[in-house]
Amino acid sequence: MIDWLLDNGTRVLGLAGLHVVLALASTLLGLLVALLAGMLVARAPRVSGPALAISGILFTIPSLTLFIFIPILFGTRILDPVNIVIALSVYAFALIFGGVVEALRAVPIETRQAAEAMGIGRVRMLFTVELPLAIPVIGATLRVAAVSNVSLVSVGALIGVGGLGDLFTEGFQRNYLVPIVWGILLSVLLALVVDLCIVWGERAATPWIRAGERR
Repeated sequence: MIDWLLDNGTRVLGLAGLHVVLALASTLLGLLVALLAGMLVARAPRVSGPALAISGILFTIPSLTLFIFIPILFGTRILDPVNIVIALSVYAFALIFGGVVEALRAVPIETRQAAEAMGIGRVRMLFTVELPLAIPVIGATLRVAAVSNVSLVSVGALIGVGGLGDLFTEGFQRNYLVPIVWGILLSVLLALVVDLCIVWGERAATPWIRAGERR
């Protein structure tokens, strides 16, 4: 197995790099859209209810269906990596959006009242008080979305753009187990690294939680 990896190291490294780019780009895009949409509807129950229902439905759409249908909608080429990014952004949004809405709703009313008493405006309160307090919940949903996207990128190999998923199709086509095993191991490793990076980022963004833990 090691010999195969050494012989194919350059190709595997390229596939891993593409895998990371596709997974992270789609996760970050989904996070951005989820944050914007969540901030807009969190205080509007009549809108947030249907919006949450729609986001739940989006996650049930089969990934391969999205990969094939997106070129029809956006006029992209069937083998364009942009198709993977758009499709996985939909899944990331569906997973993160609910967390954003619930996290913003969960900010204690006393905290908001204290911020208002200090003269903090609505927009400033959102970015300096509510969003920081919502980071732990948003971070938890972001971790799920990121790890899911690392896994789902491999499905793109069925349409010719799948990062490490190409090792799976190669192994099945040649009836050769070694590339499949390496594809699985490297995908799991990437998921672990991405998850640890998000945990580190979350802890760095919430120093008050670490201070409380030390006390």
